[in-house]
Amino acid sequence: MIKTDILIIGAGPVGLFTVFEAGLLKLKCHLIDVLPQVGGQLSEIYPKKPIYDIPGYPSVLAGDLVDNLMEQIAPFKPGFTLGEKASEITKNAEGNFQLTTDKGTTIVAPVIAIAGGLGCFTPRKPPIESIDKYEDNGIDYMVRDPEKYRDKEILIAGGGDSALDWTIELADVAKKITLVHRRNSFRGALDSVDKVMALAQSGKIDLVTEAQAIGLKGDDKLTHVTVKTKEATNDLSVDYFIPLFGLTPKLGPIAEWGLNITKGSIEVDTTDYSTNVDGIYAIGDINSYPGKLKLILCGFHEGTLMVQSAFKRIYPDQKLSFKYTTVSGVNAFE
Repeated sequence: MIKTDILIIGAGPVGLFTVFEAGLLKLKCHLIDVLPQVGGQLSEIYPKKPIYDIPGYPSVLAGDLVDNLMEQIAPFKPGFTLGEKASEITKNAEGNFQLTTDKGTTIVAPVIAIAGGLGCFTPRKPPIESIDKYEDNGIDYMVRDPEKYRDKEILIAGGGDSALDWTIELADVAKKITLVHRRNSFRGALDSVDKVMALAQSGKIDLVTEAQAIGLKGDDKLTHVTVKTKEATNDLSVDYFIPLFGLTPKLGPIAEWGLNITKGSIEVDTTDYSTNVDGIYAIGDINSYPGKLKLILCGFHEGTLMVQSAFKRIYPDQKLSFKYTTVSGVNAFE
């Protein structure tokens, strides 16, 4: 049996940074994640993708951000249970949560923080016949290593940030890139839209709007994607088809814990990101509240406020003295 102060479900960037903020309050953390490694989506989906909105980093590779976070939390010696899924949760005689994983590991803590990552999501697949046949044989729902697509013909479908970002990043890697979107307007960042338009105008990519991928062709491996526009239907030669339509939340056993859930997200109080179950918090992409933005930096903020509330719950008779690390350094908190 593992005992800790805060049990964090999800070892993505938000869960990792929460360890640091908890450590400043001398709270110990243990993290559990269904993935076999830390980092969540950053490690599993796009470790080589640059991230541009982390304060202090004009650009940082997702994998490098995970490495930096692990270095940052190392002084606080967190525990990890990886490759296991949070399953059953009960209260013990002392009033603490007792969580059991699908592999029988038991972790006891007075506070649980749900920091949902990749283990809570699955890719949204376009409704194309026989799409399962070509998965891992020409169809990828995420880009793990851009070098896989070097000198290849790529068709990307989607109109959000992922579709735009990977079109930009792979423009200098792939032999040919075609971006297909069903509308003329895009949902992604305006700067990314401008870059994609510039790439299209310069001939670096083919941009096909008001269009959809409706069919797939190939024997054992995908060779063509059928694209329908208002004017015509054409079979485009491809080495890889990458549909990027986002991720669908899959809460799994967490959905049975009595939490208030709306459209696959956990409702929280923005005072401290607590849920309706006393002692359980939700931070990062898994939570929901008015004005919610699914950004890593917003998750960092949520985790920071959450541990302040967790301290008061764990030590109700102790006065919480806030200290700046610029004054005390990190060693003073170990």
